Amino acid sequence: ELKEIVFIIQSQSNSFHSKRAEDLKRDILKQAADLGKELPTVLLIHQMDQHEGAWTILPLMRDFSVTYGRNSSWIFFCEEDTRIQLVKLLETLGRFDESKEWFLGKALYDEESTIIHHYAFAENPTVFKFPDFAAGWALSIPLVNKLAKKLKSEPLKSDFTIDLKHEIALYIWQKGEGPHLTPVPEFCTDNVSSHKVDHCATTFSNFLPLCGEPVEKEDVFVAVKTCQKFHGDRIPVVKQTWEREAALIEYYSDFADISIPTIDLGVPNTERGHCGKTFAILERFLNHSSARTPWLVIVDDDTLISIFRLRKLLSCYDPNEPIFLGERYGYGLGTGGYSYITGGGGMIFSKVAVENLLASKCRCYSMDAPDDMVLGMCFSGLGIPVTHSPLFHQARPMDYPKDYLSHQIPVSFHKHWNIDPVKVYFTWLAPNTEESLNGKKVGYNREDL
Repeated sequence: ELKEIVFIIQSQSNSFHSKRAEDLKRDILKQAADLGKELPTVLLIHQMDQHEGAWTILPLMRDFSVTYGRNSSWIFFCEEDTRIQLVKLLETLGRFDESKEWFLGKALYDEESTIIHHYAFAENPTVFKFPDFAAGWALSIPLVNKLAKKLKSEPLKSDFTIDLKHEIALYIWQKGEGPHLTPVPEFCTDNVSSHKVDHCATTFSNFLPLCGEPVEKEDVFVAVKTCQKFHGDRIPVVKQTWEREAALIEYYSDFADISIPTIDLGVPNTERGHCGKTFAILERFLNHSSARTPWLVIVDDDTLISIFRLRKLLSCYDPNEPIFLGERYGYGLGTGGYSYITGGGGMIFSKVAVENLLASKCRCYSMDAPDDMVLGMCFSGLGIPVTHSPLFHQARPMDYPKDYLSHQIPVSFHKHWNIDPVKVYFTWLAPNTEESLNGKKVGYNREDL
């Protein structure tokens, strides 16, 4: 029965995202009403709990067990852009015995071991499957009850949340004692208009959001963090690739090099975090950039980014809201903790967010503290939630499953390690992947990378 499914939408409190999640909730309830069925429970994760770590899902398992453990059969999780065919979903879940422990989803796997999964299953990473959240995934209530019981006796360790879908699958698997993910072909990430979706219970509609005209080039100020030792190898890559997309760009270093040019902020380079440098950039943005620039982008000198696509994405956000946008990670979320935007994929700030931050007394606890984590801590203290977009990437294209990237139009990747960064840019990020490079037409195949 439909009323035995609890739908959980991975929503966010930002106005653009919460509206999309509300639209999906309405669609689910309308489909249920049209079927003449008793309405299911549909919950938005950002409304469920003031707990900063609600988005990591595991901290909510005990609540799910207490509230739904007796009268429900399935908890079905989806993203705000997942589209659901209720009749097909009922048919699909009906094939599984709900009295058993089931973990269902569209299977992803690593082709090679990767840093974002702490090089797990290094011998053969393809053996471990984890769910593509975009396609939706489901837990049977007996498994939810088991996880809740385990969490009661063994609270979650307080450390990093980097790739939630992989970490949840590892937690459920319990080193081989719990269930593996069971792949479900009806959970799909094809676009709803694709000819392949007839058998699909779910589809996915979001490649790169566009909510009207892209923001103006002059509305985006780009700050590149660098240091003298990388002027010779990393900066030329930026200049060959995405610099031309940015109308307003400055390079901040520990040394003023007129040939680039770089600006010496008077902050010595540090081997570890760059908190001092980043806060100096934030101060400079407020005090020196023109008053009408609503958006600030801070990237590393080895970040590859499409400013062209970012301008499309930013059309969906209200620059009058305090917004801190990028790829979300978590620290210590099992025990309070905070979420933060990981720096390598690019950190996007509305001017209002920078004003709120600098008006507060929150600052670096040391010059070499990790800037992205300190910013996460500060914004958390101010009650400004980070806004997550999966289109920003802290690692390289080969560090993500091909099937996961296939339903994205990515905005950024990070690191030059063991890759040709110029080739990666023109393959994955250029405004048109057949770009003119040194006057020659180039077209790269993503499969080669």
